[in-house]
Amino acid sequence: MTMPLEGRTALITGASRGIGRATAIAMRRAGARVAVAARDHEALAKLVIDLGGPEVAVPIPCDVTAADQVSAAVDAAIETLGALDIVVNNAGGCRFTTAFETMRPSGWQSTIRLNVDSVMHVCQAVSGHLIERGSGSVINLASAVTIRSMKDMTHYVAAKAAVIGFTRSLALEWAAHGIRVNCISPGWTATDMTSVEMRNSERRKEIVAQVPLGRWASPEEMAAPAVFLASDAASYITGHNLVVDGGLTL
Repeated sequence: MTMPLEGRTALITGASRGIGRATAIAMRRAGARVAVAARDHEALAKLVIDLGGPEVAVPIPCDVTAADQVSAAVDAAIETLGALDIVVNNAGGCRFTTAFETMRPSGWQSTIRLNVDSVMHVCQAVSGHLIERGSGSVINLASAVTIRSMKDMTHYVAAKAAVIGFTRSLALEWAAHGIRVNCISPGWTATDMTSVEMRNSERRKEIVAQVPLGRWASPEEMAAPAVFLASDAASYITGHNLVVDGGLTL
């Protein structure tokens, strides 16, 4: 088995569960040392053990919606790992669904903070370090709902569309510094965020019927593309939105 990330370091947000956790495990298996950030201290501690211990994994408790915490987390990751080569902005999610006309401004704002502002905070905090090094791979998590929209999710669709636009623009700005910026847009993936749909047998069947490959994705199937985008195999790819949806958007 090859280890395409051997000798590299990565910071992964939202790493305590789901796609973030799977990505941390996949990048560690590919040879990278990792800093894992999330709000859940206990889950991070367990993840570090699963990753191989503190010699190869660093837990960093952090609320990505708070700029000061993000700045401290990035500093801690750089100080502990020595440098950062890879940044994965995975933290995000959709905490509610509602018709647009009944949505409270606070709900809209909290969704933007979690999914868009968090990415901006991390990228700003790490910008000086990556630019000084003249290299790096930044991977942002968007969603297939930006292509195949969903009812009662205007707030989330708008937020993830902003992530894609941000990714493309930042890729253009940072290309001169040798930094690649891409994003991944997952389709239906079996995570805590989709657990309501997973538990509802009728809804689960409806979703599977929409997916040409005829099944849900596992978190690991989103982690593998992240490893690819972080590796030299993707050295000429930047500003790209990699849709990983089992054909849902077809």
